[in-house]
Amino acid sequence: MILLFGTKKLRNLGGDLGSAIKGFKGAMSDDSAKKEEEVAENLADKSTTADKKVADEKVTAKEKDQA
Repeated sequence: MILLFGTKKLRNLGGDLGSAIKGFKGAMSDDSAKKEEEVAENLADKSTTADKKVADEKVTAKEKDQA
């Protein structure tokens, strides 16, 4: 390899490769963090919807009892 590229180009190639790997890892961690946030938001939305449904059912049951 040294004979083909020389020491300077080989050093630059290694640095570029390291930067690319670091960038890739950063992008992957950002992507997984976004997915975790979306999952948390979806769960919160579902629990809010479920709570509202339960509250509506209680009101309906209470209205039936009063009738």
